Amino acid sequence: MSEAQAATPAKNTRTLVGRVVSDKRSKTITVLVERRTAHELYGKIVAKSRKYHAHDENGEYKTGDLVEIAEGRPISKTKSWVVTRLVEKAKLV
Repeated sequence: MSEAQAATPAKNTRTLVGRVVSDKRSKTITVLVERRTAHELYGKIVAKSRKYHAHDENGEYKTGDLVEIAEGRPISKTKSWVVTRLVEKAKLV
């Protein structure tokens, strides 16, 4: 498999957009993905969130960045997502 094919996800893979909440691990970032869904019984819009561990080969993404992740093969016990692109850089506080 060439480098160009490895960088681009397949057409039928799931992609999510989320905020980087941790970059302390080597080659791994933690991405918080928030969804807004209707409650099953009451119909109220509720925010639900989940954290994913994503592979960051070069360590270029930092806390606060908005990134897109794509599902891939399992890389470790908890990591089966790969960062595909940077959507928005973190704002300086």
